[in-house]
Amino acid sequence: MKFELRNITRRFGDRIAVNAVNVEIPQGQMVGIIGRSGAGKSTLLRMINRLQEPSSGSIHFNGAEVSSLKGAGLRNWQRDCAMIFQQFNLVPRLDVLTNVMLGRLNHRSTLMSLFSIFSDDERLAALAALERLGIEQTAMQRAGTLSGGQQQRVAIARALMQSPKMLLADEPIASLDPLNAKIVMDALRDINEREGITVVTNLHTLDTARSYCERIIGMAHGSVVFDGPPSELTAAAVQEIYGSDRDGAGIDETMTSTSINIPAAQTSTEKQSGGIGTLASARA
Repeated sequence: MKFELRNITRRFGDRIAVNAVNVEIPQGQMVGIIGRSGAGKSTLLRMINRLQEPSSGSIHFNGAEVSSLKGAGLRNWQRDCAMIFQQFNLVPRLDVLTNVMLGRLNHRSTLMSLFSIFSDDERLAALAALERLGIEQTAMQRAGTLSGGQQQRVAIARALMQSPKMLLADEPIASLDPLNAKIVMDALRDINEREGITVVTNLHTLDTARSYCERIIGMAHGSVVFDGPPSELTAAAVQEIYGSDRDGAGIDETMTSTSINIPAAQTSTEKQSGGIGTLASARA
């Protein structure tokens, strides 16, 4: 299965937010999109999910034109292409378990969705998703009582309940502290590697993109100006993406770093446990 953007453009009046973008993404890649604020990253993801309509161009997945879908076809695409937002988009007054099960709405009949009738299997699947992300103990808490890091993991669990073929994450760690940012990115990489789900995520930190993504797309002024592996993201490429400061100097990558020093003992334990388990147990 291949995902493809063909000459996709989005205009807001006289302003071009996304300008003639052409991208092909094979199934199973983990792709990071980087660029300055206003570069068009979020608009691009929202067009992929059809939350915003392209002004021109087309979007294709597995041979079908996604950009022409309507009605049930569009709902099915938004189920298969799950979206994770910077601000979580949970229902604060509902408990965590119900928020996660809401990811099944596009798999169910209208009547069952209207009355929030969930099966025992769906409840077990939701609990399993929460356990995988290390927050199963929050299942009966109101979502609004959780920390930002916990809420983002609930949002990821909800996305998993959609059984997606593609996962879009719009600045998923922008409002998180470094430790929770690592937990969330570890979770996204784990989903990509274990399920083979394509993950496309907007990121505002270069070190995160280098560490987690096998492919980086750099945007500037609505256009793609870099597309390649992290090893090819040179200082010259970074300057083309981010530009220079007012004195003409290139960007200092340490300004966008989220790096934290994990104690050696903790790092060793994390490796032995097979990935995100140890860090996911941190409660923040």
